[in-house]
Amino acid sequence: MKNVTAILRPHKLDEVREALLKLDVSGITVTEVKGFGRQKGHTELYRGTEYQVDFLPKVKLEVAIPASKLDEIIEAISNTANSGKVGDGKIFVTNLDKVVRIRTGETDQDAL
Repeated sequence: MKNVTAILRPHKLDEVREALLKLDVSGITVTEVKGFGRQKGHTELYRGTEYQVDFLPKVKLEVAIPASKLDEIIEAISNTANSGKVGDGKIFVTNLDKVVRIRTGETDQDAL
């Protein structure tokens, strides 16, 4: 089993969610986060004063999946979230040793 974590632009979230639902992903966790990567923030003008915005709003999406679906999930997220500009985000994949559904006690693949 794998845990796929994607850091995305907030306006791409609905498109990515729809793409994942088409692949029968059963659960998605979304967190609003702030951060920066290569784009290093940007400057904004507010009431005539310029100021630096160091952390940009992003969304962190997490999905627990069977390892057999990994490539198609990564492809769906990459293709949907890609705008071709700096700041599109990143995808991280980690192994899941154990998953337990609290309500029923089901484990691993059955818990997904």
